[in-house]
Amino acid sequence: MKLITLQIKTTDDFKANYKHLKALIESCENDSFILAPELCLTGFCYDRMDEACDYMQKIKKKIKKLSENKTIAMTFLQKEDIDYYNTLYIFHKGKVVHRQSKHRLFPLGNEPENFAKGKLENMKVIDIDGLKVAALICFEVRFPEYWLKVLGADLILVPAMWGAKRKEHYETMTKALAVANQCYVLASNSANDDMAKGSGVITPWGEEIRDDKKELISYNMYIEEVKKIRKYIDIGLKKKWR
Repeated sequence: MKLITLQIKTTDDFKANYKHLKALIESCENDSFILAPELCLTGFCYDRMDEACDYMQKIKKKIKKLSENKTIAMTFLQKEDIDYYNTLYIFHKGKVVHRQSKHRLFPLGNEPENFAKGKLENMKVIDIDGLKVAALICFEVRFPEYWLKVLGADLILVPAMWGAKRKEHYETMTKALAVANQCYVLASNSANDDMAKGSGVITPWGEEIRDDKKELISYNMYIEEVKKIRKYIDIGLKKKWR
């Protein structure tokens, strides 16, 4: 399977952001697994939340169609009753196969004042055609207790809008997550001028495929590598899900 992480800028123009995202997705080969940066279509537009949520409802239908021959993971602004959520959707074969709202909100970004917390029980390993997948959304990767929630996954997704001043933190923690869990990590961060970039694919062996100059970074995932390292250095993960 081809793992693809996108590293793109988010502008104030929602439609232009989607047009660019769509072109990148369509350029990816069939059966790719694609991850986009956190809220890449709208950003944290606290003064336009209702407008953004309405637009995202329309975009979900379009992403479903784009996912008929690909798997696409990305976060959306979403409103339920009076509460707003930052929600990760995974689209696969034209359907939504997982939904997970951000549970640990970033205080320096005023998220607790603007978003409701997602349910912790949705932070879990899911099965997508035999592939064990889990996700930690941006700030959540800082908390060791959440690493236990994704233990045993073959692939962990980390979409983010992570600030430039903490670039080394993002890169160090996503690499450590791959090594500790003996799995692939797909990290996707914003390319905005004040963001850290650092997007890439990290292998179970700790190899990092990153390039801050690219909008699209790809790497072939071989599930045998997950099995191989879990057999070679057995810390109990090879029996957890298989």
